[in-house]
Amino acid sequence: MTDLYLLEPDPSSAWFPFLDSRPVAELRAGVWLIRERWEAVAEGETRAILGPLHLTGVVEDGAPRVMPVTPVDGPAVIGRSAFAPSGVPLELPDAPARLVNDGETVGWWVPAGTRWEPGTPEASHHEVSIDGVLLHGAYDLVTALEHLLAPDAADFTHEPGDELPEGSVVIGDPTDVVLLGAHVEPGVVFDVRVGAVVVEQHAYVRSGARLEGPLYVGPGSEVLGGPLARCSIGPRCKVRGEMQATVMIGYANERKSYGVPIREHGQVQRYIAESYAEYSAARTFVYDVARRMPVDERYGLAAQIRSAAASIPANIAEGHGRAHLGDYLRHLSIASGSLAELETHVMIAVQEGLVHRSHVEQLREASDDVGRMLTGLTSKLRRRKRLGPNHNPNP
Repeated sequence: MTDLYLLEPDPSSAWFPFLDSRPVAELRAGVWLIRERWEAVAEGETRAILGPLHLTGVVEDGAPRVMPVTPVDGPAVIGRSAFAPSGVPLELPDAPARLVNDGETVGWWVPAGTRWEPGTPEASHHEVSIDGVLLHGAYDLVTALEHLLAPDAADFTHEPGDELPEGSVVIGDPTDVVLLGAHVEPGVVFDVRVGAVVVEQHAYVRSGARLEGPLYVGPGSEVLGGPLARCSIGPRCKVRGEMQATVMIGYANERKSYGVPIREHGQVQRYIAESYAEYSAARTFVYDVARRMPVDERYGLAAQIRSAAASIPANIAEGHGRAHLGDYLRHLSIASGSLAELETHVMIAVQEGLVHRSHVEQLREASDDVGRMLTGLTSKLRRRKRLGPNHNPNP
């Protein structure tokens, strides 16, 4: 089995809001995570994700460790996390080679007895073509659905699934409906004229839902009604209402708002967007302050600063994906606490002479802006919780 290492892209706002909280390799492209797609083509197991220092503290069940970019000894495949392979196994030569898609290097093959060094001149390697989708940012995960979801879902039709429950309506070939230990109530419509519909084990689909392929519903997820089309839904998600061309990584909640005045709903969404935008500006200053600190603080106070900064957008995003307002407010409270922690660490760094006061002024201003946005969003949600979802702010 070949060792696999995944190389994260350089920090860029194109990958926001995941940039500070989750490796790109652990995002979903089509049915599978990008890491899982690379493991399929390399026919190996991921030993580590090579990424920026602020991600080295990320720990998640089932995910490989994140470590700084370092030389790799063969035999190994190094793949770029910003590329989603189609799934066709590679035919690798005896000599070192570059993995190329549409003229761009997306990975490297390192045979036994050789070493891959970051920044190795590309011209010194043979080329091996690899099919897939190059990702330039988070939005391209939706673009990847057009290329990857249909063939991914079709792969499941090679083996028969469970029998369709009585009362199901199938538009198209019934063999393109693949149920794998899911509970599907009578009255569900499956439209498989464009692509297969796959519902994994322990998933639940409520009567009245309409599932249009290509579509994947992950293990333990719940579809609670409404039309769902051209989506890849990860594990343990809850979905209700109309949704299409959507990727859900997992452990999330998404539903169409019924009985919520558009203006009030829009104001809350605006505060979410502004919180992200303000934090995006602050993040640049966080990294600048951490870089200016002495090398011996790289895994000390500098790491604590980056960790506190990463916790802020992660908790905003997780709270937004929760089913209950109480959970959302709790995560916003954690984000506010992480903001206070960040400000305290920066103050200590200044007092200890690790960074000059002039270098943190912009960070302090941006931190104040993030704090105001979090306060505004929290106030809106508390008001909604107190008055109920059907309250009209402008009767």
